[in-house]
Amino acid sequence: MNDDELRQMLALMESYKARTEALSRQLTMLRTSLEEVNLASESIKALMAANEGDEIMIPIGASSFMNVKVTSNKNIIVGVGSGISVEKTPEDAKAYMEANAAELAEAAKKTASALQEVQQALSTVSEAVQIEYTNRQQNSKQ
Repeated sequence: MNDDELRQMLALMESYKARTEALSRQLTMLRTSLEEVNLASESIKALMAANEGDEIMIPIGASSFMNVKVTSNKNIIVGVGSGISVEKTPEDAKAYMEANAAELAEAAKKTASALQEVQQALSTVSEAVQIEYTNRQQNSKQ
């Protein structure tokens, strides 16, 4: 391997490292979003099972919950993206959350797969660079 090829391998290695970090952050965000959607789904199910006047616990974030009394209006305000929220029936909100969870799970699966591929490529390039450095050190000692 000549010097130019070695520099290209080092640049490729840095590119793979940056891609690995970006995919790791993306995977973390997807998993966090999926947890939030699942928590919302559980709250919607609790609301659907409750009768008017019942008290149920609803998550308010940061692993905190509050007791609320169920009224006759069980409609739910659902964020649908880009800062837009719409009012939905509990059934429609539950279906929306399930679809959202499926999309997030699929995106997380694809991201995890891409991350694994990039990590493997990084490992391969790193190993090649390390072998080249070792060879150069041995040749310089001779």
